[in-house]
Amino acid sequence: MLRTRLTEEYGLEHPFISAGMGFLALPELTAAVCNAGGLGILGASPGPPEYAAALIRQTRTLTQRLFAVDFVVDSSPALGEFTTEAHMDVCIAERVRVAVFHWHLPPRAWSERLRGAGAKVWMQVGSVAAAREAVAAGADAIIAQGSEAGGHSRANTGLISLLPAVVDAIAPVPVIAAGGIADGRGVAAALALGAQAVCVGTRLIASREAYAHAEYKRRVVAASVDDITRTHIFGVEWPDQPMKVIANRVVREWAGRTERTPPSPQPPQFIGRTKMGGQDYPMPKYSSFLPTPDTEGDFEEMCLAAGESAGLVREIKPAADIIREMMASAEHLLRQRLPAMVV
Repeated sequence: MLRTRLTEEYGLEHPFISAGMGFLALPELTAAVCNAGGLGILGASPGPPEYAAALIRQTRTLTQRLFAVDFVVDSSPALGEFTTEAHMDVCIAERVRVAVFHWHLPPRAWSERLRGAGAKVWMQVGSVAAAREAVAAGADAIIAQGSEAGGHSRANTGLISLLPAVVDAIAPVPVIAAGGIADGRGVAAALALGAQAVCVGTRLIASREAYAHAEYKRRVVAASVDDITRTHIFGVEWPDQPMKVIANRVVREWAGRTERTPPSPQPPQFIGRTKMGGQDYPMPKYSSFLPTPDTEGDFEEMCLAAGESAGLVREIKPAADIIREMMASAEHLLRQRLPAMVV
């Protein structure tokens, strides 16, 4: 069994954390990761506070173990503020014990309120400078996300360089590695570079419990490393933000153009329908919303967020099996194979 300072502090069986993927990391996946001995992160953004509260309560019906809740700190003309003071009210009322923030630092008052209520505050970052800033603001742990990661990411540096630099810069604050980790080799490498745990997203899209459309899961399994690309085109709801996605028709059609973002079609074009925060949502062309079982439409026009580790994903499995296999493989590498290389 792999033990680290973070597994001891948070009572985990494995140094495994699931990414708080919006739309996909809902109660079933979050609870499955927790019940398998890891820490599941519930993806609450960009839903309203009452939606977050409902997700937290549903997760508690599925697991008795510790889980975290993820919030994106930003705003957009289409959706307004993604995370608000009311979301913090929900966290405190629902006794959330770990809150994870992404994109921007939360207001200091939010962090102080959460800590005053007994919660830990984590921050996901993509640079050494951002890690230092988060720790200066009191972050209890840092998720260092390399440029290999799927979906929205601010990183320009690969994890193999970013991770040890962040570990050195903010010691002794624990660092969790994210980006490009989909098997035991990635886990072993991250731990060897100083991570206290790994945070896994793309591999878990292809889990039975992820709230992703079956066609989306199929395309993650079918993707190679070369099928993953960085684009800014999916920005109707959150303009001009970089994403790692599976290249489908709409991505390939825009590739090579000098403009980073396409103009909004006039009159508006719609590529399908889905739900957001429990409400029906017509999906405009270049929508950044990910396809879930509630989605119908043209998958060659949709945003299919995935990291480069999709090239390592071979099949859809229960989350517990994914975790068990990754942890066993990493332990084998660290315990048996790597020591044999030292002479």
